[in-house]
Amino acid sequence: MENKLLSLILLSYYSSERIRIAYNKIKTLLDKEKIPFELIVMDDGSKDNSYQIALELEKSEPNVKAYQLSKNHTSHYSIFAGLSLCSGACAMPMVDDEQQPYSTIIEMYRLWEKGAKVIIPHRVTRDDSWSSRFLSETYYKIMNSLSEVQFPVGGADLYFIDREIVDILVTKIHPIKTSSIIEVLRLGFEPVFLPYNRPLGLNKGKSRWSFKKKVNLAKDTFFSSSTFPIRLILNLGLFFSFFSFLLICFYIYIYFWGDNAFWNNTLPGWTSLVVFISFFSGLILFSLGILAEYIWRIYEEVKGRPGFIVKMK
Repeated sequence: MENKLLSLILLSYYSSERIRIAYNKIKTLLDKEKIPFELIVMDDGSKDNSYQIALELEKSEPNVKAYQLSKNHTSHYSIFAGLSLCSGACAMPMVDDEQQPYSTIIEMYRLWEKGAKVIIPHRVTRDDSWSSRFLSETYYKIMNSLSEVQFPVGGADLYFIDREIVDILVTKIHPIKTSSIIEVLRLGFEPVFLPYNRPLGLNKGKSRWSFKKKVNLAKDTFFSSSTFPIRLILNLGLFFSFFSFLLICFYIYIYFWGDNAFWNNTLPGWTSLVVFISFFSGLILFSLGILAEYIWRIYEEVKGRPGFIVKMK
């Protein structure tokens, strides 16, 4: 019998009050559409009773599996963990805050049945604060302009993928300092984009991601998918080397064939000297910082440590 099982990876973090609600709503929708599914609850190191509730749900529902990471690794590592544990013919990570309507799961499943291997749901409207919208739009514009991946309008965090893609992510991708959405977009499979209107959800538009986590995620996704900073350093180095060469030629010309009055100028020139030294010192430190970001990521890779650890039951 052909495998039509859908693996839904529920990203749980302090979700004790939402796990059963999410499961019941999903079950009602998918049973009505006769879509077989399993729900993998991936608890990302919650300190409340979220995992215990997931275990209770696992005991009462045969299509529910509950797992917990050894600590809070953040949702992107939790996704990789869930993908490594799922058994469906297709899979999708999902959140429990209902900011992506559950009805889109059915739409994406039907697209998968028609042959689509990568479906990316993306937000066309979002009921967030202006600051959140501004930062999000700026981030995706930078990524689309300077990285190797192209996000759809409004951005995307989740996806619906075929088993072939799941196996590639699990066996070929090392989940360190990256995100699964970046890796999915980089694989080369032609994605199908599914627009939807994003409501406020159960969090009323408030993200559970701290500003520090957002900054770290932005750096990881950017440096893991873009060589622009390295190319920028190279181009700046070439430009200033050429500029310095022309400047040397200019002063040699002045020294041998220029007006002597030029050298009799009593102004010491210390201001321009300080400006040049400060500028190039800052440029060197900035360049070293960019190189350090890449070297740090290489170091994390060669250590060979796992990106996540799933606790034994």
